[in-house]
Amino acid sequence: MDKTTLEAPVAHKEPKELSIHGDTRIDNYFWMRLSDEQKMAEKPDQQTKNVVNYLEAENDYKEEKVAHLKDFRTELFEELKGRIKEKDESVPYKMNGYYYYTKYEEGKNYPIYCRKKGDLKSDEIILLNVNEMAEGYSYYRIGGRNISPDNKLMSFGVDTLSRRIYTLKFKDLETGELLEDEIPHASGWIAWANDNKTIFYTKKEEGTLRAYKIFRHVLGTPVSEDVEIFHEKDEQYGVYATKSKSRKYIMIICGSTLASEVHFIDADNPLEEPTTIQPRVAPGEKHEYSVQHFGNYFYISTNHNAENFKLVKAPVDNPGMEQWEEIIPHRKDVLLDDFDVFQNYLVLNERLKGITELRIIPWDKDKGSSEHYIKFEDEAHLIYASVNMDFNTDILRFGYSSMTTPNSTYDYNMNTKEKELLKQQEVISETFKPENYTSERVFATAKDGTKIPISLVYKKGTAIDGSAPCLQYAYGSYGASMEPYFSSIRLSLLDRGFVYAIAHIRGGSEMGRYWYEDGKMFKKMNTFTDFIDCSEFLIEKGYAADDKLFAMGGSAGGLLMGAIINIKPELYRGVVAAVPFVDVISTMLDESIPLTTGEFNEWGNPKIKEQYEYIKTYSPYDNVVAQDYPNMLVTTGYHDSQVQYWEPAKWVAKLREYKTDDNLLLLHTNMEFGHSGASGRFDALKETALEYAFFLDLIGIRE
Repeated sequence: MDKTTLEAPVAHKEPKELSIHGDTRIDNYFWMRLSDEQKMAEKPDQQTKNVVNYLEAENDYKEEKVAHLKDFRTELFEELKGRIKEKDESVPYKMNGYYYYTKYEEGKNYPIYCRKKGDLKSDEIILLNVNEMAEGYSYYRIGGRNISPDNKLMSFGVDTLSRRIYTLKFKDLETGELLEDEIPHASGWIAWANDNKTIFYTKKEEGTLRAYKIFRHVLGTPVSEDVEIFHEKDEQYGVYATKSKSRKYIMIICGSTLASEVHFIDADNPLEEPTTIQPRVAPGEKHEYSVQHFGNYFYISTNHNAENFKLVKAPVDNPGMEQWEEIIPHRKDVLLDDFDVFQNYLVLNERLKGITELRIIPWDKDKGSSEHYIKFEDEAHLIYASVNMDFNTDILRFGYSSMTTPNSTYDYNMNTKEKELLKQQEVISETFKPENYTSERVFATAKDGTKIPISLVYKKGTAIDGSAPCLQYAYGSYGASMEPYFSSIRLSLLDRGFVYAIAHIRGGSEMGRYWYEDGKMFKKMNTFTDFIDCSEFLIEKGYAADDKLFAMGGSAGGLLMGAIINIKPELYRGVVAAVPFVDVISTMLDESIPLTTGEFNEWGNPKIKEQYEYIKTYSPYDNVVAQDYPNMLVTTGYHDSQVQYWEPAKWVAKLREYKTDDNLLLLHTNMEFGHSGASGRFDALKETALEYAFFLDLIGIRE
């Protein structure tokens, strides 16, 4: 990149000793941490001024360093935006006599939520025009839209700060007026009782933002009179309320990293006490389960003595484990990801050798079609059950995508096995054709012999001879699987000769539940070494030039980026770490920070000496050393509630202090947004344009 005269910001040091287990760490940049009260104060104190000044200095430095890319960033933004069909509409789904859909208007950032009564030829009813609602806000997000059983009222949550804290509002869909009821500091979703006036909602804990209490509210009564019906006291658990697909029960779902517990209330009798389906296990033990209701039974996906989950059923009037009857047994080579229940069919979302599949099973083997899978030709793909609100239908709505196939919505007749394509994502481009791109699924060998899947996509004609630039992406935490899905955004790299690789490293669940267990707690290092082994494989097999390999990850994937550049920085030409979780020890020691207590079983609790010592071996902030680092772009949000802005800010300051190279180190702080970035559909593309321009410029591509 072109050199400029502006010097990199140098953060001042205020050494702070952090001691535990007889070990002392010195944090010179601890002062960058501000409380929410400090950030929101009308008159900022001196510490707040110092932090904001530093972040703005880094932003200024970043802008000057990429000033020569101004036109290119604009060009990329318009290119990314130009592939999106601006005037668009989702496939309607039917629920309780109405068809619901979302539409976008040309040039508008936000969705418009609509419905039609009876059939699709009826007049359109606009439920929410978020474009109008968002006027005057730099950030505006709707969280949760729940329709009352009689179709006359709607609840929705509003977040204007990007901290995932919502104010619940209620709209009369007959008059169009908002009710006086407003419930602050909640999660966005609620569950309606069948009386059309009682709702169950989740309150978030001050500071930690943990969803910890369920309240019952009756419309038209003061919020101060709401009744607390459930208090999740275990700080490692969160809780939320939802409604069963059958609409007969309010489900109260408690969950931690290792375990869950589900309670239910008759939706016709909202004043009754919750009934527990199966009590939670003791702290430190493992048992996760999820529940659906159908007829006289609860259907339960459980990992009790079944690492990859099995499906059981239990009678509603006695649903405890002693009554569980096995329907789908545990399989070592197949992960039961999810399931759905219909009048005539059971639908399983399974993961076989890392790839999602939909399995259709008739309840009555003598009627309807035989048991089967829905088949597609793409070797690596994503298939999933979509919105299926009705029991009494043989039609399954599902979504499908691959690295070369845009997202597609189908209706599938489970009886005749016929599928109807309702809509495929339209890519606005004169040059894009799926057949012009190649997708591959390959396997790298980790140092312990484990085979790591990699999903690849590139434009036909790209030389796979060790000369192509390559962007490698991964996440590798929380059991979250990174799917081989289509992205029109990626085309801006593929059309410029890049290979794009998704490394399905341990820490996700791509290869089954054990894949997750092998990438957490005392096995977390596998996540990082898997990524590095995939990088070396891509170079060895000619998918990546040894001087043009780039890496990218966000949040826990940003932790991954921080770890790999400490372990093997010479592998990467450039790295983007988005909202990176990099100060693992300090964050996990501070139980006032959102997410901390709920993640002790993911990362470990550093108050326990053995766990502290292991975390310290990889925590990116604690392992910065004097060495050359790759070119880096680090992004964060000032209002981020998931990974606080001070983690990447401190990390960048420490990297500046220690690194021995002249490579770029840029920090981009969005002073208005949080963890999820901008709320508008186009605004987020500006950051993508910056990231892509950063990569492309490093290899001399500026158009």
